[in-house]
Amino acid sequence: MAGIAGPCCTIASKLSCVAGAYLPAKSVSNAPLLMYFCKHPQGRLRLMTRMAVAPLDNGGYRPMSSGGSRRNSGNEQSSDSIYDPALDLDRIVSDSVRLLDENQNLVGIVSKRDAIRMADEAELILAVLSADPPVLRLFESEDYKKYKFEQRRRKKMQMKRSTANRADLKELKMGYNIDSHDYSVRLKAAQRFLKDGDKVKIIVSLKGRETNFRNMAIELIRRFQNDVGELAQEESKNFNEKSLYVILMPNKAALQKAQQQAKKPPSVAEVPASV
Repeated sequence: MAGIAGPCCTIASKLSCVAGAYLPAKSVSNAPLLMYFCKHPQGRLRLMTRMAVAPLDNGGYRPMSSGGSRRNSGNEQSSDSIYDPALDLDRIVSDSVRLLDENQNLVGIVSKRDAIRMADEAELILAVLSADPPVLRLFESEDYKKYKFEQRRRKKMQMKRSTANRADLKELKMGYNIDSHDYSVRLKAAQRFLKDGDKVKIIVSLKGRETNFRNMAIELIRRFQNDVGELAQEESKNFNEKSLYVILMPNKAALQKAQQQAKKPPSVAEVPASV
């Protein structure tokens, strides 16, 4: 099966399409696989993608929906690690794009076809920086590798920061007539959670005739807030249902102040020397 145009024909880079190949190997679904290969200017062959195909009556083959194409029916990225969305120019719907050269200088607004032509003539990689608005950039091969490495590093840093800044919600339940010991246990737990940076949801549930003591439940929640003190700020509350609650969030300013005071060395009083 010579002369099959591979998917890299739509990607402007140093790769040029060569003949595809039908391999008799079987996929997981026992369907034959159609392999697309692309050839680097130095002569190296690279497997771009593969898809399951079904034979036709005329001797040809058609792709199957269950094959391993670059994109699935839900417009989600394929699990194939070879797929690089930055090199997929099919994502660009607009005919005109904003083009940057290999030095990140603005070339101007050009047509998508001209951007591909310029990349081919200069033997540069044309990558998508933004699909909407469409922004493309020309890369040298080594510069593109550095760019992808930096993108992965930034993504990992953002994930670490989001995980560190995410606050868990801890729930503490009380009855409107809770005794002093259980109240003290929940108060210490709330203070510990807030110091750890977590939110605390205080819940007082009323069942049956306990709804007649709604005012006592509200006073209990207010008392709990006052005992927590400046460690917390009120984020939200609901006193209209049978389950009354208030959500407290950490007061970062108060926590930082407490940490700074804990780091200060204790002052030593000077003792006058005896005569």
